[in-house]
Amino acid sequence: MTFWRPGPPRRSGRCLRPRDRFLPPIISVTTVLGAIFIVRTIVIRAEQWPRIKAQFFSLPAIIEVFPDVLRGFSINMSVWIVSLVVIALWALALAVFRSLSGPWFTSLRVFAIVYIDLLRGLPSLLLVLLFGFGIPALQIPGLPRSSLFWGAIAMISSYSAYAAEVYRSGMDAVHDGQRAAAKALGLSQGQTLRFAILPQAVRNVLPSLLNLAVALQKDVALLSVLGVRDAVREAQIYTARTFNYSSLIAAAVLFLVATIPMSRLTDYFTKKDRERRLQRTV
Repeated sequence: MTFWRPGPPRRSGRCLRPRDRFLPPIISVTTVLGAIFIVRTIVIRAEQWPRIKAQFFSLPAIIEVFPDVLRGFSINMSVWIVSLVVIALWALALAVFRSLSGPWFTSLRVFAIVYIDLLRGLPSLLLVLLFGFGIPALQIPGLPRSSLFWGAIAMISSYSAYAAEVYRSGMDAVHDGQRAAAKALGLSQGQTLRFAILPQAVRNVLPSLLNLAVALQKDVALLSVLGVRDAVREAQIYTARTFNYSSLIAAAVLFLVATIPMSRLTDYFTKKDRERRLQRTV
């Protein structure tokens, strides 16, 4: 009679050979670099490339217009920073309004729902035009008539509707046991939101909020349609004067310098959030 005997223990993994470790990355990088080289060769050999290079990638033109574009870009960044603070607070208030229960808060819930539905349904460019040209034209005493001010209000109104829904998703993701525990401790609805729900909700949706911040950083360029002399408008003025589009490349470089670090920061927080959630499940 043959009895079963346990075999030698097996390792859960195996050591990769040097070929398996280094060959795939080398092939991948080589393929990408080869594709870039082929595209570059095709573009450079194109018949109209010298003309396009002079019109869009003229280094002397970029150097000449860069101070003006940089000065305009400071306006973009100022509007972005102020708008971020206001959006974070106003969107959080909208999310709280929509989450309140009870007949006493019906008007706040309806207001939040109507606001979010309307502002999310309208394009940001349309809001900028309506606010930037329409409200100053009313000439209402006591209200600012600056196109820059009302353009910023339009961006805040639009993005706060999106951010409010992000906040609300984070609040809905908090387990109902948290609310039950807060109620058992005798906390009111406001205290439950303040001490139990909102801290967890904000932490849950921080990566999504950072993605909205990156999108807003680019969309502040829409203020140029109001005549605000931001980076894009300064580039357009130079283009209209010289018929050279290299100024737009200067503006694009500045936006990339601002948005790429924000994108990497968003990736970092997303990775940390994923690790935190995995640790909870272990």
